[in-house]
Amino acid sequence: MRYAETGYNLEIDLTTGNIEKVETDPKLTELHLGGLGTSLKIHWDRVPPETKAFDPENLLIVSSGLLCGTPAFSANRTLFSFISPQTDLLAYPMMGGFLAAELKYAGYDKIIIRGKSPKLVYIWIHNDKVEIRDATHLKGKGAVETQDLIRDEMKEPRAQAAAIGLAGENRVFVASIEQSRSSSSRGGGGAVMGDKNLKAIAVRGTKDVYIARGEEFRELIMGEVLEFVKLRNENNLKIAVHSPQHGAIIGSPQAMKYADEEWHTTGFAWGNARNRRKDFWTKEIEESWSKSQESAVKRLISCFNCTQQCGALIAFEDVPRFMMKCFSKLTYAMAAYVDNLDFSWKIMQKATEYGVDSFSTPQIMAFAVELYEAGILTDADFAGCPSDNEGRFFWLLDKIVRREGIGDILADGTYWAARKIGNGAEAFDHNTIKKHEQMNIKLGMLDPLYYLMYSTNEKISITQIEGNFPQGAITKKEDREKFIKDWIQVPDEKFKQYLLDWEPRGENANPYYPTPEIACEIVDWMEMLHNIDDALGLCAGWGSFVFKPPYHIHNYPKIISAATGMDIDKDGLKRIVNRSRNLHRAINNRRGMTRADEKPPEDHWRRRFPELEENLLTTYYKYKGWNYDGIPTKERLQELDLGYVAEDLEKRGILKDGQD
Repeated sequence: MRYAETGYNLEIDLTTGNIEKVETDPKLTELHLGGLGTSLKIHWDRVPPETKAFDPENLLIVSSGLLCGTPAFSANRTLFSFISPQTDLLAYPMMGGFLAAELKYAGYDKIIIRGKSPKLVYIWIHNDKVEIRDATHLKGKGAVETQDLIRDEMKEPRAQAAAIGLAGENRVFVASIEQSRSSSSRGGGGAVMGDKNLKAIAVRGTKDVYIARGEEFRELIMGEVLEFVKLRNENNLKIAVHSPQHGAIIGSPQAMKYADEEWHTTGFAWGNARNRRKDFWTKEIEESWSKSQESAVKRLISCFNCTQQCGALIAFEDVPRFMMKCFSKLTYAMAAYVDNLDFSWKIMQKATEYGVDSFSTPQIMAFAVELYEAGILTDADFAGCPSDNEGRFFWLLDKIVRREGIGDILADGTYWAARKIGNGAEAFDHNTIKKHEQMNIKLGMLDPLYYLMYSTNEKISITQIEGNFPQGAITKKEDREKFIKDWIQVPDEKFKQYLLDWEPRGENANPYYPTPEIACEIVDWMEMLHNIDDALGLCAGWGSFVFKPPYHIHNYPKIISAATGMDIDKDGLKRIVNRSRNLHRAINNRRGMTRADEKPPEDHWRRRFPELEENLLTTYYKYKGWNYDGIPTKERLQELDLGYVAEDLEKRGILKDGQD
């Protein structure tokens, strides 16, 4: 019997209509756990590096994590992996919600989708019954509307569905895949679904998921984990945090619960990620935004098996009801320079039905406005566009999603649009890395930790790369001492000393502290945690994303062992996720990614230190066992049982003899 996992993947060829239930090799679970880890192995084996996003050979893998469907709190992440049309690298955006558990209960760990359907279809899965059904009647329907229509059509109100909207159908590069209150947004998975003529995936499952050592597992989850969550929810972390929503809870930033947005609105950049408005948060704004949020949020909501409430049901004035999550509350308003929060509820409802990434899309629109104001885009490009900021953004959203006029160019994202427009537009593409829009952050002094996270992480976006280590030096020494007293999550006591020594000013401050060597250790720890979460299907808000979470390196091995019966210790777990991390790196190296691509946006920090940045990158590569170009060495790959990867890289001339 297989424990925690079902032991079966569902293979669907949309070109031929072939559907096959395939038993998986348990050895792969031992090597890569599940979720992102085992998906990486499939991509390496079956997607040649020459494959482009809109080729039939581009696999779209829908994956539950190893712990999804079990009683583990917040193990609810569905991971979509594919070659991104925007970056030409492997993308793996995740969504919360209920789909991953439902997929497990239907009897599958993954759905592996290949080919292209000759007409618009959706996939219906009800336990062992799997169908490719006609979806031509759903063409042009909203992403959330589509889910409801499928549930009605199949007479299964408890079915879970993920769907694309008009943006995905039109292969907009920043199209998302939507599921209730959750979204798999970054990298263009919706465009890949649309290219395959796949409107939705709907699942209903009623089978069991088995646990190897049930009583032990129950004691870990209901005891250690739940008790810690209760403790954290009752004790606000007022040290080393920037706002109530970051300090009070486990889970994603509670933007739906807290109206206090002083830190985000004054610390992050507005418009095309250009300028901070340090004096924005006034008493009047606080009162206005609180009133708006109170009127819009009807109730707070959770994902599958989660005690926290990071999303909300929104019903504002005559806007149709929809569900909304965390930071998307701010992205459109800040990009459009709209000070009235009412605008957010209105445009987010439309954006959710269209199915677009709420991080990238507002930046693309702000980029277009900036080009227009600079005279690079003309009145002809903006013909019929309203002159007010709100009206402009609604107009641009429609144009991008429908790929009409200038929207057809903007739909490819800031990087590609700038190069198509030309005439100096490239200079306005100042907030991308690896052709992908970043968070709208502009900082003063180079931060070594963020530099490495931005540069080297395969997720590309800073979103969910941050982790358990504070994002800045804690000002007072006594506060630092207080912070480390109950810091049980550190993998080694030395990290406590690193935090104690980190000062806001002076010799032990940014950019020279943390030192390159210390920065490598901290970033490697953060990266390890994210890879564990992404393999297990855990919400990063319970593990890798927040300070002092209930899941950490000391209890992950116990929980995984009890669930699967594999008896993994800390060193074994680290080795597994390091193996997957290096395989992931090699996939992108094989697709052409090198050191030259790993540079954060030029104006991300006001003060840059080129020599230090080069030293940071070189030190990190060496720490990871990679060569100067950021490619895992043969020795490193062989240490991790990835000799077959080294052989392939050598045959392709990517990894050369004698490189270290």
